[in-house]
Amino acid sequence: MGRKLVTVSNSHSFVSEQFRTIRTNITFAMPDQEIKTILVTSATPGEGKSTNVANLGVVFAQEGKKICIVDADLRKPTMHYTFQLQNLRGLSNLLTKQYDLSDVLNSTDIPNLFVLTSGPIPPNPAELLSSKAMDSVIRQLINDFDMIIFDAPPLLSVTDAQILSNKCNGTLLIVNSGAVENASVLKAKSSLEASKANILGVVLNNYKIPVGEYYDQYYHK
Repeated sequence: MGRKLVTVSNSHSFVSEQFRTIRTNITFAMPDQEIKTILVTSATPGEGKSTNVANLGVVFAQEGKKICIVDADLRKPTMHYTFQLQNLRGLSNLLTKQYDLSDVLNSTDIPNLFVLTSGPIPPNPAELLSSKAMDSVIRQLINDFDMIIFDAPPLLSVTDAQILSNKCNGTLLIVNSGAVENASVLKAKSSLEASKANILGVVLNNYKIPVGEYYDQYYHK
């Protein structure tokens, strides 16, 4: 693996357990509707959204579901590095009808987990993501997979995540605890609300739990 995935390298760790907790929370977030498409984004760059996407994909696949991670960051894609994949063709080629899904989909070393890389960076990411071609790709993915997790650019940088959030069943906002300003998080939340996104919740990344607190929470709930 290019980027260390704790859910693979140490599946019994506390952090891996937290990813399984997020998986459970997502499953129960909308009891009356099946969640098939999830967008993951952040307010600003460097908050760990792509790492969260990869690990969430792993824990859902470990549950036996057929999962597809889509690198929808057509500006600074990283998912191919994480899974050590070629990125010569991917989502951008699919949206411009150069290839079929079967031509660009990648299997991984993890059973049930597939990755659709970004493909070559296009000159018009927002236009491609808002196109009818994107709607068609999402419909096809829904038919082929139990869940699709989209990695999108930060909300305060470009409009891409807003566009995609409106097309997905739910959105997760990754917040790098102690590193991002509250005003930025609130602005990101407002932009999602403006696009009528269904915000499933916020994931606090790099949150430092005081020593002993996890033990107390587990045994004294």
